[in-house]
Amino acid sequence: MLRGRARRGREARAATGDDPVSEADPLDAAQERRVRAVLALGGVPQADLPDGVQQVRLRLLERAASGREAPRDVSAWAAVVASNLAMDWHRAKRRQERLGERLAALRQPAHPSGEDSSVLSVAVAQGLDELPDAQRQVVVLRFYADLPVRSIAEQLGVPEGTVKSRLHTAVRALRARLHEDEVV
Repeated sequence: MLRGRARRGREARAATGDDPVSEADPLDAAQERRVRAVLALGGVPQADLPDGVQQVRLRLLERAASGREAPRDVSAWAAVVASNLAMDWHRAKRRQERLGERLAALRQPAHPSGEDSSVLSVAVAQGLDELPDAQRQVVVLRFYADLPVRSIAEQLGVPEGTVKSRLHTAVRALRARLHEDEVV
C-alpha cells in the first residue's frame, strides 16, 4: 500500500516536473559529463564510459522504481555511484592501463604547447593511481566532480572529518610524489 502511494506520488511529481528522477532520462547533460569524468578519473577506459553512464542511470531508475525517495542531490548521488563503479572496475582490472593515458585523453591541455601542464597532469594521474581506493575516491569527488566535503560525507556515509582526513592524507601523498619526481 505504501509503495502504491509512493509510486502514485512519484508519478504525479514526474507529470508536473517536480520529480528530480524522471523515467525519461534521470541525468541531464551536465550530470552525464560529471559521471563520465568521475568514471574516467577512477580508471575506467574510454571505451567503457558509455556502459558506466548507463549503469548510473539504471541504478537511479531502480532506486526510483523501488519506492525509495529520490536522492536530495541527484548530481552528487550520481557522482558517488560513478565513483563506486569506477572502484569496482579498478579493483577488477587494477594496473592494466595507466590512468595518465586516460586522463590525458579526457582533458586537452590548457595551452596546445603547454608541455609542462601535460607532464603535471600525467604525474598527478599516476599519483592518483597509486593512492588507496578510499583516498582516490574523495580526491576525485572533491577536486574533479567539485563536490563539497559535506556532500561527499553524506553520499559515502562517513563523517565529514573522515573525508577531510582522507583528503589531507591524499593531497600530502600527491604533493610528495610530485616533489619526488621533480615535477613541481
